[in-house]
Amino acid sequence: MSELLLRLFIKNYNDTRSPEVRKSYGILSGAVGIVLNIVLCIGKFIVGALSNSIAITADAFNNLSDAGSSVVTLFGFKLSSKKPDKDHPFGHGRYEYISALIVSFIVLIMGFELITSSVDKIRNPEDVTFSIPTLTVLLLSIGGKIWLALFNRKLGKKIDSPALSAVVTDSIGDTVATTASLLSIVITHFTKINIDGYIGIIVACFVLYAGYGILKDTISPLLGEPPDKEIVNQLVEYITSYDDVMGIHDLVLHNYGANSIFGTVHVEVSVDSDIVQIHDTIDCIEQEVFERLGIHLVIHLDPLVFNDEKVNRLRSMVVGIVTDIDERLKIHDFRVVDGPTHTNMIFDLVVPYDFRYTNSEITEIVKSRVSEIDSSYYVVMLVETDYI
Repeated sequence: MSELLLRLFIKNYNDTRSPEVRKSYGILSGAVGIVLNIVLCIGKFIVGALSNSIAITADAFNNLSDAGSSVVTLFGFKLSSKKPDKDHPFGHGRYEYISALIVSFIVLIMGFELITSSVDKIRNPEDVTFSIPTLTVLLLSIGGKIWLALFNRKLGKKIDSPALSAVVTDSIGDTVATTASLLSIVITHFTKINIDGYIGIIVACFVLYAGYGILKDTISPLLGEPPDKEIVNQLVEYITSYDDVMGIHDLVLHNYGANSIFGTVHVEVSVDSDIVQIHDTIDCIEQEVFERLGIHLVIHLDPLVFNDEKVNRLRSMVVGIVTDIDERLKIHDFRVVDGPTHTNMIFDLVVPYDFRYTNSEITEIVKSRVSEIDSSYYVVMLVETDYI
């Protein structure tokens, strides 16, 4: 069914790097969600009123909020596909995150409303009526929501969309909520114990949990999170596959939405390399990275000495010192400047975020250990963290 809808409504649906195709995925997801949720809302509202069940009625309004969420998702994809302009030179891809954020707020508000209604139902209980139409509507709703979750999961994986991931989480929460409503009707009918209000609270808790999960997953990329490890590994593999590249560091990637990633990286090359040849190599790397990964990469060259025995010896000495302190420590941009009275060793030290020493403390420790080996060795060190 999912594949059929893709073929019917999205031209060239396999070209997921195309902004237009991506927008079509979002519009299709939103349209399907609107139709299905409105149908489920009407069906549940009718059986909820007939059976006098607050749990089912609450679940009906939850579907109505889901229809609203689908509208937000639909418009989010339309806005995110807008071309860059002078006010937004990096594009509008982050509208997807904003739409998912709005969805999370809608879900959370609905969850709090459901708790209020359920508490009132506990205080003022009313008889719940069991019927075959009620049972049928709820079972169809569970099946429909499971299908919607799988449908959006497939679409979300194809285009790697946080907005569609939010819809999947919401659909799973709805499936649990409707199942709880069904259990409420059945248990109350056979045991004559009215647990409708309590089940309503359970439903509300699932709704709130789903909203919290969407909110958490959406805020993280908006604040700025490390790039996907698979992308980093591919990027490193492409760059280091060139013979002129001796190593890389200071890789930074900024995500402005799908297919809108900008990055910078420092590439180490031999100081003896031909500058014109290296420039050509850098151009080739930037072009290959864009064609393969869609990343706009800017490369900074670091010409380093690799064929000097003294430099290599001192570099190995410093590496041994820092890894003895913590095996996670790394150095780069190592240079040696000799003087008449002392030798400067200049380098950057990369420390993990949970490192036990402050920047000033680790600087003093490294300087002290180097000085113990030879007092004429001076350390000029910049401490930094790894953005990937």
